[in-house]
Amino acid sequence: MSEHDGQFEQKEEHEHEHHIVSPVIYLAILLALLVGTGLTVWASFIDLGEWHIAPGLTLFWNPAVALAIACTKMVLVVLFFMHVKYSTKLTKLTVACGVFTFLALIGMTMTDYFSRAWGRW
Repeated sequence: MSEHDGQFEQKEEHEHEHHIVSPVIYLAILLALLVGTGLTVWASFIDLGEWHIAPGLTLFWNPAVALAIACTKMVLVVLFFMHVKYSTKLTKLTVACGVFTFLALIGMTMTDYFSRAWGRW
């Protein structure tokens, strides 16, 4: 066996190495998710008002805050519980492509929604 073959075997073993996550990290993420859930419930009972962006276009803050908290919780779940943080670049690229596709679809839906002639028919 040549010296080159030994280097290949070491590299191959290193590629299959799994990252061990400490239970303390999982408990911290669980605590953050519970705090996020509590904040969402707390924010639902408070009227955060509205913002008149343009005539006929109003942003209500309660759903915006709830969605921001939900997105933060989603990122924590994907990164830590689905182990994307410790995964290969290909896995991270796959997740990023999924998020990009989702945002593109939401963007197209909102463009259609905002461009309608509401109340002018």
